[in-house]
Amino acid sequence: MTKRRAGDVGVSPTKQRALLSAIITLIAVLSLCIYVGASAGDGGIDDGKNSSGSRSGGNSAAPASAGTWVGAWAAAPVAGESGTKRVDTAGRSVRNIVHTSAGGAGARITLSNLYGRVPLTLTHVSIAVAAADNSPTAAKDTMRRLTFGGGATSVTIPAGGQILSDAVRLQVPAGADLLVTTYSPSASGPATYHPYARQISYLADGDHAEDATGTPYRERTAIWRYLTSVDVLSDQANGTVVAFGDSITDGSTSTESANRRWPDAFSQRLRAAVAAGQDVPRYSVVNEGVSGNQILASLDGTPAINQSGLVRFGRDVLGRPNVKVVVIDLGVNDVLHGATADRIVTGLRTLVRQAHARGIKVIGATLMPFGGHPRSSAGRDAVRRQVNAAIRSGKVYDAVVDFDKALRDPYDPRRFASQYDSGDHLHPSDRGYRKMAATIDLGDLKGAVPAQL
Repeated sequence: MTKRRAGDVGVSPTKQRALLSAIITLIAVLSLCIYVGASAGDGGIDDGKNSSGSRSGGNSAAPASAGTWVGAWAAAPVAGESGTKRVDTAGRSVRNIVHTSAGGAGARITLSNLYGRVPLTLTHVSIAVAAADNSPTAAKDTMRRLTFGGGATSVTIPAGGQILSDAVRLQVPAGADLLVTTYSPSASGPATYHPYARQISYLADGDHAEDATGTPYRERTAIWRYLTSVDVLSDQANGTVVAFGDSITDGSTSTESANRRWPDAFSQRLRAAVAAGQDVPRYSVVNEGVSGNQILASLDGTPAINQSGLVRFGRDVLGRPNVKVVVIDLGVNDVLHGATADRIVTGLRTLVRQAHARGIKVIGATLMPFGGHPRSSAGRDAVRRQVNAAIRSGKVYDAVVDFDKALRDPYDPRRFASQYDSGDHLHPSDRGYRKMAATIDLGDLKGAVPAQL
């Protein structure tokens, strides 16, 4: 037995071993926490450093925030710019302005080269909150450089491909405009674009991706290029609603740069209901409408231009983050192009089965009237009414929103009520789009997917 000298101050060997064990345990726990934080991946936020450890311009190093990835904005790729519409983006900065349906503490984007014939090289990509609605100027201290693949500041997207950026820390407000800017130094073939944005964006000569002043952005454009989605890491929303449709969902004829499409109005209504404490889900809303879109048929091209609903559903709906509900308003163009009611309903049921396989609830809309439109006829209206009868039977969708009943003229149901008609007898006015948004039962957003219809 070892004796302690007189006057020594110490602890017994047993206590020493206990203390050492406790220290080792504490070190192990701290090491594990550091490892988990560094490898969190999809749930975390890039710390603003590239793979070499150097700071990439403008990124915030604020602590990572918890939340759920949801869609804040989206637009489907439709075609490649060509002919008189084409803008050469080589050596130019493309500043897309997009409007958020949800806020969060971080953001990431998807860029597409679906219709490019050669690889697209982007050497500078940024995101910022706009200083004011429709302005190319960034709000103070919000400009962030985006990286790819874990820190690379440039990226090459193969022809036909798309890429998701790294996440970046940025306080994104709901109902705000974002500036997403890309710069490519070289020609890349047709730019993949969404042609009917109903939103003015901007172009500048040279690399001004991180120019916060907006001064170089003198050229206006009504097209979204390359950008197909913005996601946010949100504590305000915990799921995504996708509006899937044609030009009516795309917002054709709505006031430009005013966000008056029906999905915009529906997003505003849902956020207001949450803020008022109503028992409704906290969901964001993204718009995957494509003007001219059909359920069954795509246009020509490889890849096809204006891909059919059946072709693009996997990318534009199932590929969005945390989708809980899809609202489908599609089929009018199929009717106008001569499809039968049986084929249209079969196509809709195919989309529903694909959504159900992912646990996504489907709300389906009746087809609104088009009496007075140049392509209207008694036969086509009969097909529309047959499709609507199938939808109202409850054997196509999980829930039904009756846009037809809400917007038609009660004295002539083949036509829009005059206050809801944009004037072309096919698309609603701003007031009509608001009526559509008000018609959706917020209670239908709740609940699980049924076993079968």
